Amino acid sequence: MPTIAHNLKQINAQIRAAEQIYHRVENSVQLLAVSKTKPASAVASAYQAGQRHFGENYVQEALSKQLELGAFDITWHFIGAIQSNKTKVLATHFDWIHCVDSLKIAQRLSSQRPKFLSPLNICVQVNISDETSKSGVTLDELPDLISQISELPNLILRGVMAIPAPQTDFALQREPYQKLVAAVNALKITGLTTFSFGMSDDLDAAIAEGSTLVRIGTALFGARR
Repeated sequence: MPTIAHNLKQINAQIRAAEQIYHRVENSVQLLAVSKTKPASAVASAYQAGQRHFGENYVQEALSKQLELGAFDITWHFIGAIQSNKTKVLATHFDWIHCVDSLKIAQRLSSQRPKFLSPLNICVQVNISDETSKSGVTLDELPDLISQISELPNLILRGVMAIPAPQTDFALQREPYQKLVAAVNALKITGLTTFSFGMSDDLDAAIAEGSTLVRIGTALFGARR
């Protein structure tokens, strides 16, 4: 069976190849290892193979891993749905929050971020395919929310996050990402440089359209239970 270290090497090679094919700056696309449902030992294996950024969806599971892996210099990303009663925990225990889709949530994260920590990195979630089953603001709502969050202390607005509706056609995979990047660039706001989108099935399309952070789980850690 392939090891996590082997899988990590293969995924990074795929990312670097896509950068070349689509004329992206070398090493401009970062891998976010999605470690939800995986044990701390799997995270440790990926860390020892060179991975530093890990994404978690479930708060209690993430806190348990953080406690067990406290000696490791891991950058923790929260990529799950945000509940209002969990914002204090998120503001205290994570470096990045990817799924902010309301001013209320942003305000709570801002007020609850401990002063002894550096500002919390934030991505606004955009519902780029207008799916009723997914959270996120529309492209029309995006400029106002970005403007409002930019005024809050203790947060750094890094960019946007999106999970479009699945497509198998490469051109159709590229389309929503193209729209999102164009909308963000049109705002001409310095510092909005993070495009958190792209997974195993649409990795090349995401990189072609400007992703800077791709989320990979199963291909790295194996199938989830």
